[in-house]
Amino acid sequence: MTRFFILLNFFLLLTASLTKSQIVSEGYLKGARISSIQKEGNNIWIATYGQGIFRYSLVEDKWISFSTRDKNLENDFFYNIAASKNFVWAGSSEGLFIYDVKRNRWTKRKFALGGELGNWIRALAYDSLENVLWIGRFKNLTLLDVTRQRYSDYDLTKNNDTKTNNFISIRFDGDSLVWFGTENGVHIFNKRKKPEESSAWRYINNKQRGFNGEGDAVSVRDFCFEPSFVWFATDEFITAEKPQFNVGGIYRFNRRLNWERISKQNGLAANGVYTLERTGNYIWAALYLFDKKEKKEYGKGLALINRITGTVKQIDLNDTNINSSTISAMLFDGTYLWFGTEAGLWKIQIYNPLAGWKSRKQPVRSTILKPTG
Repeated sequence: MTRFFILLNFFLLLTASLTKSQIVSEGYLKGARISSIQKEGNNIWIATYGQGIFRYSLVEDKWISFSTRDKNLENDFFYNIAASKNFVWAGSSEGLFIYDVKRNRWTKRKFALGGELGNWIRALAYDSLENVLWIGRFKNLTLLDVTRQRYSDYDLTKNNDTKTNNFISIRFDGDSLVWFGTENGVHIFNKRKKPEESSAWRYINNKQRGFNGEGDAVSVRDFCFEPSFVWFATDEFITAEKPQFNVGGIYRFNRRLNWERISKQNGLAANGVYTLERTGNYIWAALYLFDKKEKKEYGKGLALINRITGTVKQIDLNDTNINSSTISAMLFDGTYLWFGTEAGLWKIQIYNPLAGWKSRKQPVRSTILKPTG
């Protein structure tokens, strides 16, 4: 366990008694609607919906932007981003934008299969072990062999349900599995086999004990992994006409048969979950409420879940500098937690002030983080 994990665990154990643990927080890109955050080497890449793409150098503390305003990118609206040493990929509703690092040039690729909706890129994930990029589209899944610059398309529709072929999330589970979240269930790919082999794939939905059989469908927005369990962030989408369509919540799956659901009944502020991130023994969850009358999503901040005890704590954002309750993206880079919101980007470092007494450096800004509930 890294020094960060040790300090984080120490902080959470003592908040109710002796210690006032602090968050050192810094805000960036004020007013930008952050959609995705990824780390590659010493760079943090940020996709925004409306202000283009940003790169932040951790070593140089330097920002570079790409946008129509900067006249180096023809689009400003992106949903996701992925990066390798030589390329950066950003997904839009108009196709895949590709940045060649050596040439310092952006190009765009359109996809013929799937029509116009097939060019809505909803999820990206770069596999550095295989040097491939997985591209989740509104219709179909695409695999890019980066070395050969070869694209292969896959239609993973199950039971004639088109929602099972609408991809919204991709995560790597160790070095052998890839999980793909769709608007109805998940596909799991075994990397030891070829994508063309039917035995390489497994599908799980909310039927036959999956997700406790809850809801009419299950839309999987994100994943977190630990050796014995898989955590799922699911969408909430219920209306008067369809009160059980997507019930939302966080599910924990023991990789065999057992499913546990964490919801408002367990202490969550809302059942919609945008994204998950893990630091040590804790799962961070960004929440939202779906208003069935207005049919709109409202951000409900952060919840912190102890993955050992199952304890749920709602974070009071009033005790941080994060100025938005709509948190759409998170990234732990090994030292900092990055939070992308609808009103800017934040990074925080949690530490115990007793450990900081040996250092003469003082934080630029700090606030007290106090779990509530």
